[in-house]
Parts: sequence; structure tokens; C-alpha cells
Amino acid sequence: MAHTFTPPSIVVGMDGSRAAVAAALWAVDEAIGRGLALQLVAAAEPGTDAAAAEAAVRDGVAAVDSAGRRELLEINATVIADTPLGALLGASRTAAMVCVGAVGLRHFEPGHIGSTAGALIAAAHCPVAVIRDGRRHTSAPSGWVVAELDQTPDSAGVLQFAVEEARLRRAPLRVLGTWQSEDHDPRTVAESNRVVRAQLDRRLETWKHRYPDLDVEPVAVRGSGLGYLADHAASIQLVVIGARNTAGVAELLGAAGAAALRDTACSVLVVDPQRLL
Repeated sequence: MAHTFTPPSIVVGMDGSRAAVAAALWAVDEAIGRGLALQLVAAAEPGTDAAAAEAAVRDGVAAVDSAGRRELLEINATVIADTPLGALLGASRTAAMVCVGAVGLRHFEPGHIGSTAGALIAAAHCPVAVIRDGRRHTSAPSGWVVAELDQTPDSAGVLQFAVEEARLRRAPLRVLGTWQSEDHDPRTVAESNRVVRAQLDRRLETWKHRYPDLDVEPVAVRGSGLGYLADHAASIQLVVIGARNTAGVAELLGAAGAAALRDTACSVLVVDPQRLL
């Protein structure tokens, strides 16, 4: 039996909230830049009235229309009879990315991610973008893209995705490498920073050669990357991190991350290279 090919799309979860509308607006550039359709998905749990879900996708379409780039974009609006998590997990099977608003992240606790967004990060078949709308949306967000790398093999795929995002957004890329030590001797700190930056530079050589116009810099950070992100949050539009970097993801989307990035437009894109289309 022949199977019909479904082109990938950028999927946005719509629940009627302002945060979901912000996620839809954020996803416009992602869809246009990648030449993909924008699919707005709302869930109507079985046995419930679908009117609210239908209104949610209508609001999303209206918001995208008002952004003034409708002629560049194919939009599909879908109501799925399922739970919100079930609907988005199903849509993720043929998606290039799923985007959700950052509603509910304030109740995350380190090491325990229990919302729809957290469950998506664990099980989606594509990258998941958690969109923070701390400032009024603009059609062309400015600021750095930051990639937080760890020592796992997956980090090569995370870096590749971050490069793509930076080029798509014509944004500078900052690549973080963290190191741990109890030694506070200034010479030890300086040497550790130098070693980490040198390691990152080697990993960036290929990308600098391939894209000479890419503005990319390595950044060595002692301890957690969250402190660096908090200090520079106003300059960052997107953080890209690997799904298997569980400590980093929990920190970014937990209470500490919510406090550090409050009132900013610093969104988080979680990538599992082993689950890319």
C-alpha cells in the first residue's frame, strides 16, 4: 500500500491564552525561513465542546494575519479530539518543530518537569520551543542565539541546530561551555577558561569555514550556564540546549530559570538530535 507523504510543518499549540498567541507569532519567522507551513493545533478533549478549541485556532490565525506577512505563509488550523499533550505529540511525528507558550513554567521545580511543555520535551519526535513573551512581540526579534553544550555526543547536533537558528535569524551566536572546580585561584580560573574556549574553538572551526559571515564566539562559564544567561538575558532571544542535558533543561525551565529570565523574551529550544526528521 502506498503511503501519502506529509510535508513537515512548524506546529504551534493553541489553548486560547496570550502565551499561545505569542508562540504562534514567534513561529512565523521559523516557518517562513524554512519554507514550511504553520500548523496551529488546538485540543478538544473527547466528550467536551470543541467551541473553545475552535476559537483558539481562529485567534491564532487572526493574530498571524495581523502581523502582515500572511502572503508569505501557508497556515493550517486543526482541532484534534485528544488531550493537549496527546494532540501535540501526535502532531510532532510530522513536524519540524513544536512551539508552545511558557505558561505554567513558574511551577517547575529543579529535576521535576511536570507540565505539558515538560512532557513534550521528553517525548516529542522533533525539537520543542518554549516561547517566553516578556516583551511585546516584534516580527524580527533581535539578540543573540545561545547554544549551551555539554560533553555528550548529542551536543554536535545541538550546535548544528543552533547555527541554523542563528543564520535563519541573522543573529550572533554565542556557544557556552561550562566547567566545574572548587579552586578559586585566579591562575587556575584563567587557565580553565582558556582550555574550555580552546575546545569550543576547535568545535566551531567547521562552521566558521562553512559560513564565514557567521558571528560566533565561544564562552567559557564556570559552574552553571544559568548565571551567564541571567546576566545577559536582555541580549538573548533564544537558548538552544540538548534534551539529554537534563540538568540544564530542568534549570532553564525550572523556578530558577523563570526567575532569572523573567520579563525577557528569552525563549528556549530543546533539541534531541536522535529524534530529528
